Amino acid sequence: MPELPEVETVARDLRLELVGRRFVSAWVSQPGVLRFPDAARFTAALAGRSVGAVERRGKYIFCRLDGGEDLVVHLGMTGHLRVVGGDAEVVKHTHLRAGLDDGRELRFDDARRFGRVMLGTRALLEERRVLPALGVEPLSDDFTPERLDGLMRRTSRTVKAALLDQSGIAGLGNIYVDEACHLAGIRPTRRARRLTRKERAALHAAIRSVLTKAVANRGTTVDDYRDLWDARGSHQEELQVYGRGGEPCLRCGAILRRRVVAGRTTVCCTSCQR
Repeated sequence: MPELPEVETVARDLRLELVGRRFVSAWVSQPGVLRFPDAARFTAALAGRSVGAVERRGKYIFCRLDGGEDLVVHLGMTGHLRVVGGDAEVVKHTHLRAGLDDGRELRFDDARRFGRVMLGTRALLEERRVLPALGVEPLSDDFTPERLDGLMRRTSRTVKAALLDQSGIAGLGNIYVDEACHLAGIRPTRRARRLTRKERAALHAAIRSVLTKAVANRGTTVDDYRDLWDARGSHQEELQVYGRGGEPCLRCGAILRRRVVAGRTTVCCTSCQR
C-alpha cells in the first residue's frame, strides 16, 4: 500500500497540474469506489468546481475545491491517479474520470478496489466516518521527540503496532516502520513503553530520516505503486530490511529474520536491532 512518501509524491505532482484548474465534468464507472456521496451527487457536485490547493494528510490526498469542500482520494493498495489527455486510452479498471477545463482528465484506476474517493467538507466526512481521525504528521514541526515519547509511553503494544496506528502518527506503513526500526537499532517486537529515552530519540530521528529520503526518491515501488506519470519510485534501491527476509543484514551480515508482527510481515536483524 502506498505510504506517506508515495502519496506525498503524487500530491506534489497533482498540485502542479490541478491548482487553478476547473473540473468541467465527471464520470463514475464503478460506484463502489465512492465512499461519499453517491455517484449522482458526486458527479453533480464536482462539475464546475475549481481546485485551490492540493495537500496530503497521512495517506490521503486532499484537493481543496472552491466552496470549502475537498475531493479526497486514498490510493488503497493498487490505486493510481493520472492526468492525461482527454482522448488518451482508458486503462483497465478505470473507475473515475474527471474532465478539466484544459481538455485533459484526472483519472483514477484501481484493480483491487481498496481505494477510496469522497467529496465533502472534512468535518462532514469525519462525521460520516468515511474519513478517520489522523494523528501527527511525522515530517511536521509538531512531530517532536516529546510527542513520540508520549505515544510510546502510554501503550502496551509493540513498537510496530504503535507506529502503524494512524491515529497516533499519520502516514507510516509497513515499509517505513521496518526501515525506521532498523535504522534506530530497535526490534519492532519490543513493547513500546519499555523503550528507553535514548531509544525513543533514536526512533524519532530514524522516522524522519527514512521518510525524508524516500520522498526525495519519489517513493518505493515494490509492487503496484506508480507516480502521476506512471513512473516507478527509486527508493526500493535503498531499502535495508523490508522485503529482504532471509538475506544478510547490510549493516552486520547476520541473516535477517521474517515474522508476523501486528498482523504484518516484518523483517528485522536480531543482531543489530535490540
